Amino acid sequence: MLSDLLMWNKIGRIVTLLSERLNITPECALDVFYTSKTNELLHDPSTLLYTFSDMYIVEDIVRELQK
Repeated sequence: MLSDLLMWNKIGRIVTLLSERLNITPECALDVFYTSKTNELLHDPSTLLYTFSDMYIVEDIVRELQK
């Protein structure tokens, strides 16, 4: 599992990319991220989602929104 600092940095990068991908404000992207199922999975060490690239995680959130 990532340390808290590394996870915080990863979430910041994901939110920034999500904001750009969806053309929304960073604050709105933060809300989208924290209310997503992907956020839960990212914090679950057994999924190993934290080892995936930031862009993969962003695309996972976008797929989740499209459902």
